[in-house]
Amino acid sequence: MNETQEHYCSVCHRPESVTGRQLNMGGMYICMDCMQRTIDVMSSNGFNLTNMMNNMPPVMVDGLTSGTPGTGGGSDSDGKKDGQDAGKNKTEDEAERQNGFDPFSFFKLRTGQSAGKQLKEDDEPPLELSDVPAPHEIKRMLDEYVIGQEEAKKVMSVAVYNHYKRVATGTMDDIKIEKSNMLMIGPTGSGKTYLVQTIARLLKVPLAIADATSLTEAGYIGDDVESVLSKLLADAGNSVKRAERGIVFIDEIDKIAKKQDMHSRDVSGESVQQSLLKILEGTTVEVPVGATSKSAMVPLTRMNTRNILFICGGAFPGLEDIIRNRLNKTSGIGFTAELRDQYDSVKNIFSRTTIEDLKQYGMISEFLGRLPVVFSLEALDKGALIRILRDPKNAIIAQYQKLLALDGVDLEFTDEALGAIADLALEKETGARALRSVLESRMMDIMYEVPKDRNIGHVTITGDYIRGKGAPVIRMREDGITGTGAREHALSDGNAK
Repeated sequence: MNETQEHYCSVCHRPESVTGRQLNMGGMYICMDCMQRTIDVMSSNGFNLTNMMNNMPPVMVDGLTSGTPGTGGGSDSDGKKDGQDAGKNKTEDEAERQNGFDPFSFFKLRTGQSAGKQLKEDDEPPLELSDVPAPHEIKRMLDEYVIGQEEAKKVMSVAVYNHYKRVATGTMDDIKIEKSNMLMIGPTGSGKTYLVQTIARLLKVPLAIADATSLTEAGYIGDDVESVLSKLLADAGNSVKRAERGIVFIDEIDKIAKKQDMHSRDVSGESVQQSLLKILEGTTVEVPVGATSKSAMVPLTRMNTRNILFICGGAFPGLEDIIRNRLNKTSGIGFTAELRDQYDSVKNIFSRTTIEDLKQYGMISEFLGRLPVVFSLEALDKGALIRILRDPKNAIIAQYQKLLALDGVDLEFTDEALGAIADLALEKETGARALRSVLESRMMDIMYEVPKDRNIGHVTITGDYIRGKGAPVIRMREDGITGTGAREHALSDGNAK
């Protein structure tokens, strides 16, 4: 190697012309600033720097070897003392490693190692077209877990199918298929996050769920936009190739809408939309491993977002007023004129959303152009809430029945009780999330009192009990099994089934 060649710091990547002379750590160069920061961090955490320096190899500065204590750089008179302390230093050093600290872990940052995290070898097999289920199969699998939202499930099934066909085929010819990123619009509790979680679980692909409210422009307090890719990499087990075929769901996307009448820099609104543009479209990004922001102390790896499916979702409060105002512009006076209030009672007003409505809400054109698939979710009515309680594989009612079955007690809900639960949930106006809240408050006494009496064998929840006007119907056990034996009997029956 040419001796006059300029070296770059392996941590901050700055040249010697900027940092000054750098330390040669066995062929890896570290600038004085990064070395000082490392020593400060170690000192603040109570690490024994003396033992670390005694075991450190010779350091070269500009080709000159400088001795360090215990490495032969000292005088001969200290050799005996160094030999006597070698065993002690080795023992203390091994103890530090067992406590989770490796004195030389800082110098492994360039290989993607940090605090026990290491990037896996990219031996992920390529995605085959036969591995991608057809849209009707995806929707059939979604129907087992998600109640209602038929149009949304159909749109998602087609978009996901087209995306992974694009990933599987790659560039087979001159026709390049663009990404089918999605934007979901729907009221809170309508199932936006649950739909994405179910899709990722059924397709067995990594999933990262990020909250747009925590994202800010680079350089400001908050998470960088690359943090969403860090979460995806972690869910993929630090396998870059597997992460590059995953799904990223950015929730609360309406919170980064362009702020109106702002005279200062919009670092958490329009600036975040601008920062997301290249990631949504597809580019190579340096992603921090095991952290949410870039710094000199965090290792970086490169990821290509070309095959990552991005799904954005938000409740968009106030968007319904923008839609109604646009629709009411055609109203007037006369026999053929439309009534001004005809759209006030429309339930699924989000289904009439246009790109112009979203622009007026505060989403920039460049951002919307990278989300070609836009669809809405319907607000859940009473019938849908009752089906959510009863029909899915992991229905909420089934969860409570399982909990009491472990105590040897059968739990039953009448149809009137299910209707009462749905009515109370509708009053809260938080969608399906309110079902769990209503059940938790009504089932608290039962879950507390039933385990006291092992003679109880059956509990029936009535509509009057849900409304607070009566008590549940309780029947005692008829098989004569009481006490601890009832619980063991229930567990044995469950194992037999």
